[in-house]
Amino acid sequence: MRCGRKLALWSVLGWLSLSPLSLGQPPAPPSPPAPSAVTLPAVPGAPAEATPLPINLPTAMQLAHVRPIDIALASQRIAVASAQLTRARTLWLPTIYLGADYARQDGRIQDIVGKVFTTSRSSILAGAGPSAVFAVSEAVYAPLAARQVMRAREFDQQATINDTLLAVAEAYFAVQQARGELAGSADALKRAEDLVQRTEQLASGIAPPVEVNRARTERARRRQALETAREHWETASAELMRLLRLDPAALVVPLEEPHLRIELVPLTTPVDDLIPLALTSRPELASRQALVQATLARLRQEKLRPLVPSVLIRGNGTNPAGSLSSGVFGGGVNDNMQNFGARNTMDVQLLWEIQNLGFGNRAAVKERRAENEAALLDLFRTQDRVAAEVVQAHAQAKRAANRVLDAEDELTNAVQTAEKNLQGLSQTRRVGDVIVLVFRPQEVVASIQSLDQAYRDYYGAIADANRAQFRLYRALGHPAQCATLSIPSTPNTPVQSVPAP
Repeated sequence: MRCGRKLALWSVLGWLSLSPLSLGQPPAPPSPPAPSAVTLPAVPGAPAEATPLPINLPTAMQLAHVRPIDIALASQRIAVASAQLTRARTLWLPTIYLGADYARQDGRIQDIVGKVFTTSRSSILAGAGPSAVFAVSEAVYAPLAARQVMRAREFDQQATINDTLLAVAEAYFAVQQARGELAGSADALKRAEDLVQRTEQLASGIAPPVEVNRARTERARRRQALETAREHWETASAELMRLLRLDPAALVVPLEEPHLRIELVPLTTPVDDLIPLALTSRPELASRQALVQATLARLRQEKLRPLVPSVLIRGNGTNPAGSLSSGVFGGGVNDNMQNFGARNTMDVQLLWEIQNLGFGNRAAVKERRAENEAALLDLFRTQDRVAAEVVQAHAQAKRAANRVLDAEDELTNAVQTAEKNLQGLSQTRRVGDVIVLVFRPQEVVASIQSLDQAYRDYYGAIADANRAQFRLYRALGHPAQCATLSIPSTPNTPVQSVPAP
């Protein structure tokens, strides 16, 4: 399957800013970059004991085409189908035997008249002979069925490539989500440590000592969350390395920011327009259709089997009839070998095969018809699954995109709340004769917890939106090779990251 896209400046830029799939519509103009609402924290680096492996998304997808075992296994299935097709095409050709035959007779024997007598004789035949036993219906329809099976295996390979690309993309975004959560956990921990220091300074009289314990408890919780985020990064990295068959001990360090947004399919296209596209593009459906054609060829073969004769060609130069037909023959009484000369004896037969008085042929036709109906039902089941996958992926992509907008607003407010609470922790106001804090430490603890959850919601929504885009792209049946050329070069989110100070 061809992509229908041109590769431009790939080796120079490493990225391409191609518009999303138009689906018969003009591409939408690029959205202007939104103003920065909050500064995202930098992602902590890999641990000192880890072996970092820098990689970007296009490189991972290129490796997904050649490294995974599933694709190699699908290629071998094509090789098997190709060999079966070659064998089916050669059913017309006889098998040639080369060799020699030695025959010896001692004792009683009967001649053609019926007289029994005693003799001792021997003979030898050296040469070659053909042997062919095939049904004409099989020689005609077996190659047709084998060709359809090979086409099915080729479409299965493309489906495997698409599935592998989706698995690699999902694993890659799992790494990105873990890195984003790690950055958020590190930022929350930094604020929790600041809270502990501020609370310890206030514990002399303005804040009760229990507030120090509350702040320290939150700091310990943030430290645990940081370790959990590192664990998620390492486990997601191992899964990606498994799919790409790279060093599993290496730690993937994506070159993109964790908040990178991918758009492969515009969500403005109605799902009713996407389903027909998937039904005409999915390689799984093309594979099932080819298998239906293969079962039809086998059904026609069984229907014609009793009507079309089978051909038998064999050498008849030995007694009993065997494989040799032509060569040099000689013999005599006892072991006297003489009178050598050329000999050619061939036996050709046309036979109509009525299996088990016709009941066997009838059963074979019923079997082939059932196989054809089963293949049709499998095709219909695959069509239903494809339509459901399109609807599901479209809903996931659309809802995840909406969640990203809410998560951005949530994160912006959570950052502002945490910063203002920390700043207000050192501010006091007088209530009667009592000096109280503007913000109590427990309120700051709640704001830090909300901030940590906001980071998780934000990076989770972005990862879900990216995964859903790839699921929708794969559900529509577009070749996986094209997705490598469709990655945008810059993120398009209202939250921008800056280098670590």
